[in-house]
Amino acid sequence: MSSPARSAPPSPARTAAIPEGTRDVLPPEWAQREHLRARLVDLFGAWGYRGVELPALEYASAEHPQDARAFKLIDSGGQVLALRSEFTTAMGRLVRSRFPAGPFPLRLQYGGRLWLRALTSELGRLREFYQVGVELIGVATPQADAELLHLAAAALRAVGVTAQLEVGYPGFVDAVLEDAGLHGESRDALHDAIDRKSGADVDLLARRDGLSPEVTRTLHALTDLYGGAEVLDTAQAMAQGERARDAVVHLRTVAALYGGPLLFDLGVSRRYGYYTGITFRAYAEGLNQPVLGGGRYALEGGLPGAGFAVGLERLTGVLAPTLPPEPEVVLALDLAGATLARTAGLTAELAWTEDQTELQAFCVARGIKRMVQGETFTAVESSESNGVGA
Repeated sequence: MSSPARSAPPSPARTAAIPEGTRDVLPPEWAQREHLRARLVDLFGAWGYRGVELPALEYASAEHPQDARAFKLIDSGGQVLALRSEFTTAMGRLVRSRFPAGPFPLRLQYGGRLWLRALTSELGRLREFYQVGVELIGVATPQADAELLHLAAAALRAVGVTAQLEVGYPGFVDAVLEDAGLHGESRDALHDAIDRKSGADVDLLARRDGLSPEVTRTLHALTDLYGGAEVLDTAQAMAQGERARDAVVHLRTVAALYGGPLLFDLGVSRRYGYYTGITFRAYAEGLNQPVLGGGRYALEGGLPGAGFAVGLERLTGVLAPTLPPEPEVVLALDLAGATLARTAGLTAELAWTEDQTELQAFCVARGIKRMVQGETFTAVESSESNGVGA
């Protein structure tokens, strides 16, 4: 009887691979990300946003906004679970179960990883990514919206990013479409075309649905509603119904309370069914995706909420050219030398052997220029002088 066939061992290339849309984070970037995260956590705390931690596993639900793109698995009891794919739904669940009576407004901050089964250009082709963010729950006033804009601007300053805040109001587009008598599938398709600022698609849909030239001109005007405060004047002239007029009044009030420079993109229509008020994003130079984004929504049961999240991968990408040099690393031959080096602001790695040849070779490979023992620093011999690599 022949022996059973054995499968070949996996090749090094295969075992070293990681799933598409994931990435390894190496020491320099890890250190910078931790520094940025700590700065943001401290800032949010100073504004009264207390920290919470949320489980990475959730019960899967067809009503979840990311259900179609979530990673799902089945636990030992047969229950379908999902990896956390966005924070707002999880925060809503936490508020309902842990803070049912507030007191409101409730200010919370969070941080952690998110996972998506499908790759999206919106997230820079990542399926695993890290966000930190805040939520202001229980109030829906212009003052609350202005607070979040102030905090978003402060967060960008805290990490040294120069970015422009853009404010939208998806409900304004929907109100204008409603005033124009558009409903159902036609309205949904126009939301998408307007958000993409595709005049060609607007014309195509207008012809398909037999829209009048006047309505078609209004739809094109929506795609061009981008700029400074003058955009609000144009929007006010377009606002025929009460919903549209209220949206403009709210935006004017928020802008006055904020008091700083804002860009308005009132053609933003994406996820109009999700957001119930303003949305905002921050774009940094050289990056075509926002480093920060958020807006106003309603939690289950109608409780108002608003917040924003910062993507740490995008933030580190923007700041990579400005990375400060890492502290000098020295090799400490004893604990006294390590303490001396660390007190001086250096990074000290401890020797693991007394073999000087091995330690010298490690220092050359690691790029360490000095050793320390007690109170004495000595230079590491170069590879040429000690024969390493010859």
